[in-house]
Amino acid sequence: MIRGLKYALAIISLCAGSALAQTTLNGAGATFPNPIYSKWFAEYHKQHPDVEINYQPIGSGGGIRQLIAGTVDFGASDVGMTDEQIKQAKGPVQLIPTVMGSVVPAYNIPGVTQDLKFTPEILAGIFLGKITTWNDATIQKANPDVKLPNQNINVVHRSDSSGTTGVFTDYLSKVSPDWKSTVGSGTSVKWPVGIGGKGNEGVAGTIRVVDGAIGYVELIYALQNHITFGSVRNSSGQFLKADLENTSAAADGVKIPDDYRVSITNSANKNAYPIATFTWLLVPKKPADQNKGKVLKDFLTWMINDGEKMTGQLDYAPLPQPLQERVKKTISSL
Repeated sequence: MIRGLKYALAIISLCAGSALAQTTLNGAGATFPNPIYSKWFAEYHKQHPDVEINYQPIGSGGGIRQLIAGTVDFGASDVGMTDEQIKQAKGPVQLIPTVMGSVVPAYNIPGVTQDLKFTPEILAGIFLGKITTWNDATIQKANPDVKLPNQNINVVHRSDSSGTTGVFTDYLSKVSPDWKSTVGSGTSVKWPVGIGGKGNEGVAGTIRVVDGAIGYVELIYALQNHITFGSVRNSSGQFLKADLENTSAAADGVKIPDDYRVSITNSANKNAYPIATFTWLLVPKKPADQNKGKVLKDFLTWMINDGEKMTGQLDYAPLPQPLQERVKKTISSL
């Protein structure tokens, strides 16, 4: 009986030890990379059952705020943290670029199945509320072979503080002086027109059910929701529909600083889709919990070595190889 009791106690001790060995990392932020992050976290957990990574896609602004407040182990954003935001954090922060993606103009026009062409002037005009119907002469001129209806344009934008908004408005500010002077860029702006949707999935869902709608979403959300999206004229005058190759091209020739904070919208590369971006994980350099810091570093190492190979499956572009090598050194220094 005593032997049986000892055996039971040993089992309890082993179970307790296993429970203690479990590490949970909590993160929050951008919805833009949520599909690939969800895949990565799930794959990593399969290989490391003792590690659970919980991620809340609440938008880049929310991710930055929670990182600053110290309520998450890492944040995520599609726009680089500002100097002021980094100063507000409880300790030094390292931005780690993870993948590249594109923001596309997605729309729902009954009777129109063709891929429309959008010039910078058309996009700025629509989101400024100056182009209000789909058969507007400016849109028709760019799409002479498409029969466009006399239907009101219903603009859909993000309602939350969003890196996708930051990327889109950064682009519009570069290509439209009118937009730059009246609205500007940021994760949250005062929209001249339109209705809001929460997250990329909220905007995509609204576009899908509202006739005449147009909005901006990350490429994978347009694909997943089977929403038509158009090509955009780049800085060289070419109309390009977003794909992995022309998204990657947006980083070619761009000087990337040591802190990795860089905008690649409206690239000068003639082969680049113009509304492309990196997205970043926001990692404390001096985590309060050293064990969690070590686990996060291990995950980041796996991410850059193995996770990057999975990006194409979900229509994200991997980091350029030279940048991957730089990021590996940054991760090893954490």
